[in-house]
Amino acid sequence: MRFELIVFDWDGTLMDSEARIVTCLQSAFLDLELTPPSAEAARDIIGLGLDEAMQQLMPSADARLRAELITRYRRHFLVTNQTPSVLFPGALEALKWVTERGYRLAVATGKSRMGLDRSLAETGLDTLFHATRCADETFSKPNPQMLLELMDELGVRPAQTLMVGDTEYDLQMARNAGVASLAVCYGVHSAERLLAQAPLACLDSLHVLPGWLDQAEADRLAVRI
Repeated sequence: MRFELIVFDWDGTLMDSEARIVTCLQSAFLDLELTPPSAEAARDIIGLGLDEAMQQLMPSADARLRAELITRYRRHFLVTNQTPSVLFPGALEALKWVTERGYRLAVATGKSRMGLDRSLAETGLDTLFHATRCADETFSKPNPQMLLELMDELGVRPAQTLMVGDTEYDLQMARNAGVASLAVCYGVHSAERLLAQAPLACLDSLHVLPGWLDQAEADRLAVRI
């Protein structure tokens, strides 16, 4: 079946925001005089909702401390930290190409609604997506709820949906929702870690996404013939 809906993760897939996220996470811990996570540990939780991320970074923290860490993180990310976050090479071109080809587009992200809306406005991409879901609106990845809600809203079946992401959380969410997945290997999780989740492929750049989709469509038509 031809894909009708392509759902993209945001951080690490479309936007190169790793450095900013890591710095803001470490700053939040330092604000509270806590030992900050290493850069590697901070990178590893990118893609999760903030509460789930704080639980993983500091399992001993109670709900009150996690909430304070989240508040500090958001302040740094939205106000004080000016580390640039830019789209990955090929992202804009790929999004415009799939839009012109009639695919519907959505976002499923661990970002907050405020954070995603700000990024969409800053990049001018808000008009390209038909629907979006954030971790503060529903269950965090790898729970399938984001994808289930997006498919329900847009009237698309799992067999018609493709999830594109850079973390195992994205690919696990897709599998849990019965959706095919496509990994990108330039984000925060290694290619080996991503391939263990059995995506259809692991792309080195979004520049090659149009060609991959064309080939997938050609293969589909060949099977029908």
